Amino acid sequence: MFLHIQFESEVPIYQQIKNQIIRGIALGELKLGEDLPSVRQLASDIGINFHTVNKVYNQLKQEGWVVIHRKSGVMINPELKVEKTPEYIEGLEELLKTVTAEAYLRGVTKEEFIQWIENNYAGYPLREGE
Repeated sequence: MFLHIQFESEVPIYQQIKNQIIRGIALGELKLGEDLPSVRQLASDIGINFHTVNKVYNQLKQEGWVVIHRKSGVMINPELKVEKTPEYIEGLEELLKTVTAEAYLRGVTKEEFIQWIENNYAGYPLREGE
């Protein structure tokens, strides 16, 4: 997987990496069971502190996206089953409130906003039953 880090972005580097790994899984660019670079290798490739990558990997592990083995390293969770928990829904609603408010204040119409969501969602492969 190729990461695109914007060093001048207001989004912290660790969050950019985390977001791109999750998107990579959703798009099928990262397969279940696929190895990720070691903490030091990814940090070296990007040119950042290894503690930043370690933070990302630990957050992804806590959320169930990856598994970490001392000997074999980090891999996309081969038994990935992240669920739509009440905590996730609550966090999603809070995030959407902020994104929606900013879009509203910047003059984005409801129709434009909904179309962007639909376009983004359509970019992901269909799951069984959809």
